[in-house]
Amino acid sequence: MSNRAALLRSQLAQRILIIDGAMGTMIQSYKLTEADFRGTRFADFAHDLKGNNDLLSLTQPHIIREIHNRYLAAGADILETNSFNATAISMADYHMEHLVPELNFAAARLAREAADEATAQNPDKPRFVAGVLGPTSRTATLSPDVNDPGFRNVTFEQLRAAYLEAIDGLVKGGVDILIVETIFDTLNAKAALFAIEEYFEAHSLRLPVMVSGTITDASGRTLSGQTGEAFWNSVRHARPLSIGFNCALGPDLLRQYVEELSNKADVLISAYPNAGLPNAFGEYDMDGAEMAVHIGEWARAGLLNIVGGCCGTTPAHIAAIAQAVEGVSPRVPPTLEPALRLSGLEPFNIGRDSLFVNVGERTNVTGSKAFARMILEGRYDDALSVARQQVENGAQVIDINMDEGMLDAEAAMVRFLHLIASEPDIAR
Repeated sequence: MSNRAALLRSQLAQRILIIDGAMGTMIQSYKLTEADFRGTRFADFAHDLKGNNDLLSLTQPHIIREIHNRYLAAGADILETNSFNATAISMADYHMEHLVPELNFAAARLAREAADEATAQNPDKPRFVAGVLGPTSRTATLSPDVNDPGFRNVTFEQLRAAYLEAIDGLVKGGVDILIVETIFDTLNAKAALFAIEEYFEAHSLRLPVMVSGTITDASGRTLSGQTGEAFWNSVRHARPLSIGFNCALGPDLLRQYVEELSNKADVLISAYPNAGLPNAFGEYDMDGAEMAVHIGEWARAGLLNIVGGCCGTTPAHIAAIAQAVEGVSPRVPPTLEPALRLSGLEPFNIGRDSLFVNVGERTNVTGSKAFARMILEGRYDDALSVARQQVENGAQVIDINMDEGMLDAEAAMVRFLHLIASEPDIAR
């Protein structure tokens, strides 16, 4: 473990750490124009750039640095880099994929310099930098085409490559932590975690990794359909420093989902909710004092290790939250019974007290001639009904095999799994 990682862990053992608030909300307060986003370097760029917040690390670095400084002054222990959309997939919207390495490096350097300056002023309160890996503007689990549930507009491999490029810039820029955040699609997150592990192995280093999902509404699920515990089961293999939720909901509505994770996860818990739900104008009305009341209660209930704010939050919110949790002991992760923890859209845990597990074997081209014929003839709707029938008959797990000499096995497997993912009755 590096000295910085050891210092971070020692701080987390002593107190609840504060992560900063919303970057986008703060940028909006500057009322920047198209010319501001362009700066001198991109004055003649052929495409509109207003709204490309990540570009400001290059064109208006003093603004990004000022925002970091304001969050540090409010009490933030962890600064997030201004790199939420700094992947080739998201930057394609602005025709700026070529800038990804530079954007991530610059975002990391700005936060690093601000954090180091604050630490130098008060060595008893060391500050850390979390390199942000956002969810991208595409989803690997859901089809954007209502007429073709098996279609995807991004692959796991494309996501992996995009994340790998971003990670390189963040690490070279000096981040202490990598944070995969605002996860609406767990498969996107798994591509990010795969890329992180690949990068660590290739460069013989290891940084702490934070994972933060998004519960999209009162259903208590991510956009790709998972419950909180299923989400945790899907990513726990990455051995993250923390698991948690950010965005989408305010602290009033998010509490039950944070509590569920706190009970189920044997790692640290993070939470940075929005300042309530957006109003009719898309603005957030919950002030820092109101957020602090909720989050103070969370802390006293033993739910938190890292806390801050997402959309609509400002340094005033962070200052109020920091005050509310000051002096409250951090959560101690539970010791869990060993179990096989699987997940579809819902968790499936197999422990000492579990009964027999029913495995459906009919979605197997070598075990069922009828199923093999359906796949070979492209009758995927019929093949899906076989999977559904097995679940209805009590299978808790289904075994899928496409290994057949007459078949493009990889293409058939991907197609079938994509179709299953769009069928909640099967995918649960």
